[in-house]
Amino acid sequence: MNRRIFTLLAALIPILVLGAVGSVVTVPFVALGPGPTFNTLGEVGGKPVVDVQGAEVDPTTGNLNMTTVSVRDGLNIFEAVGLWLSGEHGLVPRAEVYPPGVSRDEVDKSNKQDFKDSEDNAELAALRYLKMPTVVTLRSVSDDGPAKDALRKGDELVSVDGKPIGTVQDLLTAASETTPGTTIAVVIRRDGVEQTVEVTVGARPDDAEKGYLGITPTEAPAGTLEVDFNLSEVGGPSAGLMFTLALIDKLTPGELSGGKFVAGTGTIDPEGKVGPIGGIQYKMIAARDAGAETFLVPAANCNEARQRTPDGLRLVRVETLTSAVDSLDSIKAGKDAPTCEG
Repeated sequence: MNRRIFTLLAALIPILVLGAVGSVVTVPFVALGPGPTFNTLGEVGGKPVVDVQGAEVDPTTGNLNMTTVSVRDGLNIFEAVGLWLSGEHGLVPRAEVYPPGVSRDEVDKSNKQDFKDSEDNAELAALRYLKMPTVVTLRSVSDDGPAKDALRKGDELVSVDGKPIGTVQDLLTAASETTPGTTIAVVIRRDGVEQTVEVTVGARPDDAEKGYLGITPTEAPAGTLEVDFNLSEVGGPSAGLMFTLALIDKLTPGELSGGKFVAGTGTIDPEGKVGPIGGIQYKMIAARDAGAETFLVPAANCNEARQRTPDGLRLVRVETLTSAVDSLDSIKAGKDAPTCEG
């Protein structure tokens, strides 16, 4: 009997040790997988995801869903293996998501700034696509820059050194053409009142012969139009394309989705160029599970996407905002659209 007990204990001890180690020891990996999706034409927390004020909004139905990737950190051995075996998650070294020497808070802050930039780019890309007027305003003024005593965050720029300012590029050109050390007149509109202030131009840090004002400009809608994006706890730049499409859909007659369930991903710049993103395979799974029939894929992600396409999901290749709108119009009319097959 004692020998049997000893044999049983000898067999159980390694199992108990393995179980204890597997449930306590964390692995240097994070799990990536399908994250939540949000209909950019819908609401979240009782507010429109894309809220348009000061302009007539066309009624919309259907879905234009943005997609996300979930990140699970602090995994023990059993959790990591279980997620990997699920087939819907992948394991990557933790350093790829949270680089050494960079705190998690810093990574999260950077992701949130990327998301905010994607909102600004989406708004501007939509306005340019629709040929709606914009104004140049100041997002920030450097505390130690040449304009710190003359300009404020929120000022609208009318002209710089006599040159009219209609776009951010107009401002960059006007500033760079001024001679460092000279004092110039800057016409602004502050609180609805136009006024002129003087700024002594500094030298650009990377080129001492070009002028520098120490301001960060952005473009905003002219007139009464206001756009707010009401998603929190989401980071990264990849919602840009879907935000842009939602804004265009709300400001134009008809429905881009044709009342269907369309999802997608992709960065966007103010000129409407669609850029690649990470985690395409997980975003496609999330879209399919949510009910999407069509998925908009940045052209640069097509090779990866077509190798992992979930059953029943049509992939549409997009390179620009114009190509995305044209493809949705074609699908709505029952015609073919460019795919990731060529």
